[in-house]
Amino acid sequence: MAQSMNTKVDLVIKATSYQGLNSYGKIMVGDKAFEYYNDRNVNDFIQIPWEEVDYVVASVMFKGKKIPRYAIQTKKNGTYSFASKEPKKVLRAINKYVPSDHMVRSLTFFDVLKRAFRSKFKKK
Repeated sequence: MAQSMNTKVDLVIKATSYQGLNSYGKIMVGDKAFEYYNDRNVNDFIQIPWEEVDYVVASVMFKGKKIPRYAIQTKKNGTYSFASKEPKKVLRAINKYVPSDHMVRSLTFFDVLKRAFRSKFKKK
């Protein structure tokens, strides 16, 4: 069983981690770190201290009405993707510890296509 890094917890909510195979558990947002704990396997957990968080990337659909998933990009260990029941609550809780300029929207499908076409037909 992992020991929590947080001394004060702001939010605990059911979530899904998309690290490898999908796993279901709980997200804990606290004063020291972002933590994910698997419901079934106590050894499957993710703890990301706030000092390690580089960007929080949210996939936004329908002009902000729906946020299906979000990712936390760390400075050293890559990107961790999550989905939860109420993602807006989670992102608001994260915004207390991560500056707003480090919380960004991911590119849409059409933005990716547009970028690909521009790079393909760009003059050299």
